[in-house]
Amino acid sequence: MRVGVLTGGGDCPGLNAVMRAVVRKGVQAYGYDFTGFRDGWRGPLDGETVRLDIPAVRGMLPRGGTILGSSRTNPFKEEDGVRRIKDNLAKYEVDALVAIGGEDTLGVAARLTDEYGIRCVGVPKTIDNDLSATDYTFGFNTAVTVATEAIDRLHTTAESHMRVLVVEVMGRHAGWIALHSGLAGGANCILIPEQRFDVEEVCGWVTSRFQASYAPIVVVAEGAMPKDGQMVLKDETTDSFGHVRLSGVGEWLAKEIESRTGKEARTTVLGHVQRGGTPTAFDRWLATRFGLHAIDAVRDEAWGSMVALRGTDVVRVPLAKATEKLKTVDPALYEEAGVFFG
Repeated sequence: MRVGVLTGGGDCPGLNAVMRAVVRKGVQAYGYDFTGFRDGWRGPLDGETVRLDIPAVRGMLPRGGTILGSSRTNPFKEEDGVRRIKDNLAKYEVDALVAIGGEDTLGVAARLTDEYGIRCVGVPKTIDNDLSATDYTFGFNTAVTVATEAIDRLHTTAESHMRVLVVEVMGRHAGWIALHSGLAGGANCILIPEQRFDVEEVCGWVTSRFQASYAPIVVVAEGAMPKDGQMVLKDETTDSFGHVRLSGVGEWLAKEIESRTGKEARTTVLGHVQRGGTPTAFDRWLATRFGLHAIDAVRDEAWGSMVALRGTDVVRVPLAKATEKLKTVDPALYEEAGVFFG
């Protein structure tokens, strides 16, 4: 059997570790051959391939990014997209695909399997940790670790100058990174997409912090919105899946805090730093286990399934179920953090 592998969507620490596990076990245990498709779904569309074998994946465990490249290509928005994918899979004699990605990449895999008979197995990847069928996605722990370290460092400069520091982290629809890094980093305010915030209340928390002779740190997810406003956009452009480019809520909030409280406020946007670099030990462990179980799913012909973490077990779930809704922060979890606000 020849198995194709692709990585789609945003890059994520642990992608290479998944591929390493898939190839190592696939070759050694099952005698499979592997073909890597370049740049997400663009690879099967355009026939862009690289050879994947054991020498190709050596040394990849700690390496960030993805050796296959990635993109946000949506084959259903391309002319004759499904036909082109089928033709290229036949051309390269690929019998099945392992698709590693988030809701968009896996949503494509689900449709290709259910509607067009293309044999796909999914591996969940997103630093946002917002796929509902799995307890954790690899990349999330690395993003939280990077954000927490940044918050730790910002505390000292905030207190040196007695200014407000607003830290903008990733999180389009789910505030998992903001919540985890904000709690771990001792932030005085955490704002997430699931709970619209009151700017006056935020300013009250900031003022309260200064009265205690400490400089406040505000952590805000890029998709957080004020009660009387809208999502702050970088620009009006969208990708092939219809997503707008976010960024700017941190800068907007800092200006609001400064004008309303009279305290100097600065913004740090962590951006792609959160998804770059080497994965943490936890993400290497999780990505490796996902890869091992994904190639087992191929062996078992469990087409249309995705590997997922449930407790400490890796299980299989239907791809369609895994992508039907996002996993967002439970209000009770956010309420727990509220005791530290202000």
